[in-house]
Amino acid sequence: MKYYYVYDTEIGPISLVEGDKHITNLTFGGEAVEGLELKETTLIKEAKRQLDEYFGGRRMIFDLPIKLEGTEFQKKVWQALEEIPYGMTYSYGQIAEKIGNPRAARAVGLANNKNPIAIIIPCHRVIGKDGSLVGYGGGLKIKEFLLDLEKRHS
Repeated sequence: MKYYYVYDTEIGPISLVEGDKHITNLTFGGEAVEGLELKETTLIKEAKRQLDEYFGGRRMIFDLPIKLEGTEFQKKVWQALEEIPYGMTYSYGQIAEKIGNPRAARAVGLANNKNPIAIIIPCHRVIGKDGSLVGYGGGLKIKEFLLDLEKRHS
């Protein structure tokens, strides 16, 4: 069974999804998730607690069971995202090099865009090679907010 719950946060409403005792999705906007039961499970509450600590500048690393569904390439990219230190940014090209495929910057961008667990897997820490903020599922205002938050607390 999969469950979801919607919370109001500093960046607006977010939905957290749990499936098989793992967090599987964090989405922006807080709309109902079709086919899932609305229920604030113990794990979803813990994820929200850790997000509150993150927003308060008291958490730099999330400690939650997560389950990612995607291609092997996407999973490699998402794993590399988890290794970007709090308060730092990497370019798409740097991530491509990190996963051993230096010419795959565009593919890294596509995988980054498909990250199902935003914030917890910090895709907001990936920027253009010229330092510009490019693309973010939650919008560039949220990306800028998250990067500024981390800069203030690192």
